[in-house]
Amino acid sequence: MNKVGFFRSIHLKFVIIYVLLILVAMQIVSVYFVRQLETTLNNNFKTTIEDSVNLLAYYLEEQIVKERFPEEGDLSLEEDVNRLLSDYNSADINEVQVIEGDSLKVLGTSDVENRSILGQKLPDPLVRLAISTGQEQNNEFINDAGQRIWVLVKPIMQDDEVLGAIHVSAKIENVYDQLREINNIFSTGTAIALALTAVLSVLLAQTITRPITDMRKQALAMAKGNYSRKVKIYGQDEIGQLAMTFNSLTRKLQEAQATTEGERRKLSSVLTYMTDGVIATDRKGRVILINEPAADMLNVSRETVLSTSIVSLLGLEEDYTFEELLEERESIILDYSDHKENLILRANISVIQKETGFINGLITVLHDITEQEKIEEERREFVANVSHELRTPLTTMRSYLEALADGAWQDKNLAPNFLDVTQTETERMIRLVNDLLQLSKMDSKDYQFKKEWIDFVKFYHRIIDRFEFTKQQNVTFERRLPNHADFVEIDADKLTQVMDNIISNALKYSPEGGKVTFSIEERDQFLIISISDEGMGIPKENLTKIFDRFYRVDKARTRKLGGTGLGLAIAKEMVEAHGGEIWADSVDGKGTTISFSLPYVRTEEDDWE
Repeated sequence: MNKVGFFRSIHLKFVIIYVLLILVAMQIVSVYFVRQLETTLNNNFKTTIEDSVNLLAYYLEEQIVKERFPEEGDLSLEEDVNRLLSDYNSADINEVQVIEGDSLKVLGTSDVENRSILGQKLPDPLVRLAISTGQEQNNEFINDAGQRIWVLVKPIMQDDEVLGAIHVSAKIENVYDQLREINNIFSTGTAIALALTAVLSVLLAQTITRPITDMRKQALAMAKGNYSRKVKIYGQDEIGQLAMTFNSLTRKLQEAQATTEGERRKLSSVLTYMTDGVIATDRKGRVILINEPAADMLNVSRETVLSTSIVSLLGLEEDYTFEELLEERESIILDYSDHKENLILRANISVIQKETGFINGLITVLHDITEQEKIEEERREFVANVSHELRTPLTTMRSYLEALADGAWQDKNLAPNFLDVTQTETERMIRLVNDLLQLSKMDSKDYQFKKEWIDFVKFYHRIIDRFEFTKQQNVTFERRLPNHADFVEIDADKLTQVMDNIISNALKYSPEGGKVTFSIEERDQFLIISISDEGMGIPKENLTKIFDRFYRVDKARTRKLGGTGLGLAIAKEMVEAHGGEIWADSVDGKGTTISFSLPYVRTEEDDWE
C-alpha cells in the first residue's frame, strides 16, 4: 500500500478545517462589525455636524431678525454672519456658507480664501430645495480629489418662515479613513489569530491523528500478517477506546488467523497425503483447487488447470453441462484407458451450498478404480473360464455315461473306449481342481515354502533324466548346463512343479524328431534357467499373455492335449515367490523358449561340504 502524502493526510485536513473555521468566523464578525461601525461613525459624524449647524442656525436666526429691526451702532448682517463663521472652525468641515432666503445670495463663508463668492447667487439645487420646502437636505459625493464629501443644507426658520439656509460641506472621508485604519487593525488581528489557530490546530490535530496514524500502521502490519504490533493508547476518550477496541480486534484476528492457518495446514496435509484426487470449483464451475493425486490421475499440471472448466477438465463436454453436474447424485465412471495403459476413475460429486441455498461450487473426489475394475474383470473371466473348463469334460462324461446307460456297456468294443474317455475327462477335472487349489493357496498370504540350499545343476539333471526316461515322443534332449555346482535356496517341490509344467509344455508342442534344449546361464546374482522347444512358436502379441490364467494360444489343441491353461500361471506365481522372474521368447513357426531367474550366491563347492 502506498504511503499517504502530507497534502492528502488527515492531519493537513484538520489544520485546514480549523483555519477555515476561524477565518470564516473572523470574516463574518469583521463584516458585521465594520458595517455596524461604519453606520455608527457616519451617524455620529452627521449628528455632530447637525448639532453644530443647529446651534449656528439659532444664532443666525437672531442676527437676521435683529437685522430687520436695526439699532444704532449695530453691525450689518453680512458682518455679523462673517464674524460668526470666522469663529466656526472644525477639522471635519470644509466650508460653511450662509445663504439669504429670498435672493439666494451668499451672505457669508467660513473659507477665507473663498470670500469672492460673497454677495453672489448660489446655484445649488439642494439650497433651492431646502429654502422652497423648508426641510433639511443632504447629499454625499466624491469630489475631483477622490474624497467623499457630505453636504448638508439647513434652512433657517422663524415661525414657519424661511429666512435663509446654511450650506455645510463636511469631510466625511475622515470617517472612511478611520474605517480603513480599523480594518487594517482587524486584518492584522485576524492574521495573528489565524497563525495562532494554525499552530494550535496542528497540536490539536496531532492529538487526533497520532492514534489514527498508529492504527493505520497497525492495519498495514495486519495486512502483511503481523499481529504482534499494538496501538498505543493516548487517553480514555473515544479515540482511546477505539484504540483499545482495535488492539482487541488484533488479538482476536491473531487467534482466528492461527486457527485458520492450523486448519489450512491440516486440510493441505490431508489433501496432499490422501490417495484420492480432490478438485474444487467456484460457483461458475471453474477449478480453484486441485491436489497432486488428482493432477497425476488426469496427467495435468496444477498451474495450468486453475480457472478452467471442470467439465472440460474431466472430458464431459458431450455428456454433461455444469448445471447437470450440480444435479448429479450418482457416481460418474471416467474411462481414460488407451492402448498403452488402463485408467478408470470414479468421480463422486458434492455440491457446496450455503444455508440460504446459494451454491458456491462443487467438490469432486476422484477414486482410481483401475485395479478394482481389473480384478473384477479377472474375476468374471475366471468364473467364466472355470465354468467353461468344467462344462466341457462334464458334458463329455454325461454323453458317454448316457450312452453306457442306454446299453453301450454291453458292447465289448465300445464300452472300454467310453470308460477310457470318461476316466480321461475325470483326471482332467481333477488336474483342473488341483491347479485351482494351488492358485488359491498361492493367492493366500499364509502359503508356506520349505526352502533349502541345493545344487540346482544336479536338481536340473534329475528332472531332465525323469522326463527323458518317460517321454513317448521322438524328441531329443540337449543339455547346456555348467559342470560346477550352483547353489540356490528354493523349495524343491515347488520348483519341481514349475519345471514339470514348462518341460511338459515343451514336449507337448515339440514335433516328432524335434529337440528340447535345457540351459543355465550365470548372470550377476541370478541363475537364468531356460527350456527351448522347436514347436510352432507363439505370436509376438501373445507372449505377455501366456502367463495369464486360462490363457491359451491354441485353445482347441491345448484341450486336446489335456491342458488346463493354468500351468504357466502357477509357474509365474511360484517363481516370483522365490524372488525371480519368468518370461518367454518365441519365433513364430520355429519354437519357444521359456526362461526364469532365481537368485543365487556365487561360491565354491568346498564351502558346502
